[in-house]
Amino acid sequence: MKKLLLLSALFISSFTFSQKEIKLDIADALVIRSLEFSYEQYINTESSFGVSALFNLAKQDVDFRYNENVMITPYYRHYFTTDYAWNFFGEGFLGINSGKDLNVDTSLTTTYTNYTDAALGIAAGLKYVANGGLTIDAYAGIGRNLFGSNSPTLVPRIGVNVGWRL
Repeated sequence: MKKLLLLSALFISSFTFSQKEIKLDIADALVIRSLEFSYEQYINTESSFGVSALFNLAKQDVDFRYNENVMITPYYRHYFTTDYAWNFFGEGFLGINSGKDLNVDTSLTTTYTNYTDAALGIAAGLKYVANGGLTIDAYAGIGRNLFGSNSPTLVPRIGVNVGWRL
């Protein structure tokens, strides 16, 4: 009974901190024609977990685009500073991605192979939080696809998010 009471208290206390953020990656939207939405829930002042959803809107034959057409990325962030306005963070993520990978054979024929894979990776970034609730964060990182043979080896995680703290 004591263990159940302790687990219940830990579960409830993780949601009583109640800082949440909803964000849009404006760099992806402006540069490579994709939409990435994020939701982040703070556990305490030093850590948070969240999820991002990326939808690539660029055509397959564009010069510069992500290979991923869709990517769902759950992540955990640890904040190294406790300053309210500026925070430096490290991130661990699992990117579940699907898309089309470019294949060029010996006769110089280009084809695309569909794939679905999961990438494990790390990122680092900086976050600014205004007194009114506006948030801006910039991050960069890389992950490695783990399972597929048709998928690209590396998966980028780069962005500039603008959002609102609820």
